[in-house]
Amino acid sequence: MGTEGKGGGRPLWRILSYLRPYWRISVLAVLMLVASVIVELTIPQLIQRIIDQGIGQGNMEVIVNTTALMIGLAFIEALLTIGNTVFAVRASQSFAADVRSASFHKIQTFSFGNLDRFQTGPLIVRLTSDVNQVQMMVLMGLRMFIRAPLMIIGSIALMVVTNRELAMIMLLLLPLTLIVTGVLVVKAQPMFLEVQRRLDRLNMVLQEYLAGVRLVKAFVRSDHEMKRFDDANQALMKQSTKVGQLISALIPTMFLIVNISMLGVVWLGGQQVIAGKFTVGQIMAFTNYLLSSLFPLLFVAFMAGGLSAANASAQRILEVEDTQPQVQDSRDAKPLPNVKGRVVFEDVCFSYAQDCGEPVLYDVNLAAEPGQTVAILGATGSGKSTLIHLIPRFYDATKGRVTIDGVDVRDVTLSSLRSTIGVALQETILFSGNIRDNIRYGRPEASDEEVIAAAKAAEAHEFITGFPLGYDSVVGQRGVNLSGGQKQRIAIARALLIEPKILILDDSTSSVDVETEGRIQDRLEKLMDNRTTFIIAQRISTVLNADKIVVLDRGKIVAEGTHEQLMRMSPIYREIYDSQLGGGVQGE
Repeated sequence: MGTEGKGGGRPLWRILSYLRPYWRISVLAVLMLVASVIVELTIPQLIQRIIDQGIGQGNMEVIVNTTALMIGLAFIEALLTIGNTVFAVRASQSFAADVRSASFHKIQTFSFGNLDRFQTGPLIVRLTSDVNQVQMMVLMGLRMFIRAPLMIIGSIALMVVTNRELAMIMLLLLPLTLIVTGVLVVKAQPMFLEVQRRLDRLNMVLQEYLAGVRLVKAFVRSDHEMKRFDDANQALMKQSTKVGQLISALIPTMFLIVNISMLGVVWLGGQQVIAGKFTVGQIMAFTNYLLSSLFPLLFVAFMAGGLSAANASAQRILEVEDTQPQVQDSRDAKPLPNVKGRVVFEDVCFSYAQDCGEPVLYDVNLAAEPGQTVAILGATGSGKSTLIHLIPRFYDATKGRVTIDGVDVRDVTLSSLRSTIGVALQETILFSGNIRDNIRYGRPEASDEEVIAAAKAAEAHEFITGFPLGYDSVVGQRGVNLSGGQKQRIAIARALLIEPKILILDDSTSSVDVETEGRIQDRLEKLMDNRTTFIIAQRISTVLNADKIVVLDRGKIVAEGTHEQLMRMSPIYREIYDSQLGGGVQGE
């Protein structure tokens, strides 16, 4: 079994590795940012010149020339800022696209066991909201987080050059500001992580409601679902409010620091101006540098909450990417050779716990010969679907092994294994698009003639051609515009089209009427001649003609044989037969 990653170890730094392919445009963005900072730090010096050499000495030429220079520099800074923004947006958006793609690719490798842990709603939040949170922080990093330290360092250096005594004010306030910001980041990160978790819960409730809205209305449970949504919504609101209150308390604190700093500069600087040690232009320049250093600090403090949120989101994304698929190819896995179709279960135990505690299946020994049809019966929860899920390795056996033609399924590549198995799962899933594309989902290159042949075998051709657009008819989301029986027949056609050596039908005719099921069985009997078929069915009439019928009870095979043999030997099978068809003497 695979191990689940925790996404630890400086998550935000780790996920920034996805920015590496875009280092050139990132560097360009940073260079333009550095140039714009240099231009901006030059402006206060020009203001000082206008005041001291222009206004103070009545020199109009200095005022005009310096003003023209300032206007030119303002245009240059604007162009540099635009360039920085363009490159920063390109880099951050490309970064986000790669993170989403990598996460989606990783989810594609997940086995059923991994997907049992990661539910649909939280995965959607991680690929949307969490990625957007990190992307926004990358954008801010290339635009503001780099600009802030440059402005602070440049401004402090020029303040020291302008007046060392006044510069001490900033040197005293800087550590205080950094401490306040650091405390916020440490305290806010777990709070933002909880916000995302509650967003997961809200999204899951909403998704469940939208998927089951017809059931909700049928059972008049709108009030119940409203309460579930309100509870999740209120929980998210309360946690978000806590985070907002923490961040909002920081802003007034930082403005207080800024105002005290300004007051100190005006008070002490004013005394030096009066004493003739400092000019008015210098105090104006110094004030500008003070603001240029404090406002970036204010911005960093303001964005500290966003940094915590991005770090929490990065941790959640990396949790997905660090997760090892519980089912994957072994190092020496080889393609499955030409398959004849002999499937054997040898002392198989399966449990969702790795030590086979509370087993779903145990001591299962079963052989299906090539071309044989094996039917599996049992009560709900007896392990029928779990048993056949072990053949294509949707799960791996906890103990024992499953072999195809004597080869352990864990020793072959997943792609070669699953390409030989056609599956119509218990839950019928159709994708948005047309009917034709849904049928040839497992074999996109199939011709229209092959699609029609598979549809006819599944008794789907007649109802499909009854639609105005036939095979080009659009399938609504999750097949909402089709009946349950129609969806199941399309799923059977999809499984048949890949011409599998092993066919698995997991209760795939439960939604069709008895007459249609009979016609499907008649057609399938011809198609089953050269392939091993496993059928799970609730109706015993579906499996009467199977070569072998297996009865499962609480995860263990309790009876095995043909219909006639089981009627003589198995009380459980006989009870199932009598309850559905009556006349228990038949076959005895």
